[in-house]
Amino acid sequence: MVAAGWLGLGLVALVIGAEMLVRGASRLALAAGVAPLAVGLTVVAYGTSAPEVAVSVKAALSGQADIALGNVVGSNTCNVLLILGLSALAAPLAVSAQIVRIDAPLVVLVSGLTVALAWDGSLGLSDGLVLLALAVAYTAMQLVMAGRERQAPAADATGEGGPSVLRSCLLVAAGLALLVAGSRWMVDGAVRLAEGWGVSQLVIGLTIVAVGTSLPELVTSVVASLRGQRDIAVGNVVGSNFFNLTAVLGAAATVGQGGVAVTDEALRFDLPVMVAVALVCLPIFFTGMTIARWEGALLVAYYGAYVAYLLLAAQRHASAAALGDALRWFVVPITAAVLGGLALAEWRRRR
Repeated sequence: MVAAGWLGLGLVALVIGAEMLVRGASRLALAAGVAPLAVGLTVVAYGTSAPEVAVSVKAALSGQADIALGNVVGSNTCNVLLILGLSALAAPLAVSAQIVRIDAPLVVLVSGLTVALAWDGSLGLSDGLVLLALAVAYTAMQLVMAGRERQAPAADATGEGGPSVLRSCLLVAAGLALLVAGSRWMVDGAVRLAEGWGVSQLVIGLTIVAVGTSLPELVTSVVASLRGQRDIAVGNVVGSNFFNLTAVLGAAATVGQGGVAVTDEALRFDLPVMVAVALVCLPIFFTGMTIARWEGALLVAYYGAYVAYLLLAAQRHASAAALGDALRWFVVPITAAVLGGLALAEWRRRR
């Protein structure tokens, strides 16, 4: 009960802190005249990924590499399957041409690069620096593109000028403080739960911690979808996934003593699943430049199957192997064939 209490307290602090950080940073960006898509891909995406930064860095410094890695891998999987799926169920999402041409393919490439860097069983200092450099380059690219599409400052964000900006800065500072405290409580609670339940820290990181730190993305994307801010809804997920892999995992690998160890289990299953999920985005985004409700339902169903497999495998349940084989040899190939066929038909139509 004590472990669950610390986990819950940390989760509440992370959600509130991320909400304050995102709200303050978004107001500052909009006041500066930054386009909504750029806000979604950078300010909102990075802000909602702040819990992942706090948790993974704290876990790496504490020697809990499985939680640091599982948090990032699980969050990226959750962002696409659960969060993007629920957002599309709330309202079909329009996908901008920039995301289809640039951002989604970059997430696929950096996902593959992460697997390649981790193939020797760890993400060391040099690997972390490479990932951090990519985060800086991506942010610079987004700022350059945002500068070309600069908009007039939003009146409701600037208000009278000073007071509104000051409030936004205070929100950012308070949000960061809550994130630091919440990450400490959540990691400590997660480690105790893993020990008490007899499951690995990797599974806890892939499920409870990953979903918990992804709650800001969930709230932000669903609310943005319902309010018609579709660029922010999709950009938040795509930008968060890129940021998680480069800045979050890069920071954890850089500050952790000996880097972040990568288990054979993660290399065999969890990292390939993350890459496959990133690949699924390409045909879904390309077909009609929208994410339809049926596609959102498909993504949510896949997440349910993924979590079910993780939990069954953690308990060494007899049905885990059967579920894994069904997903690997039946469900995934059929889905790939359907989405590939739809993408090919769309490509021919545009020609």
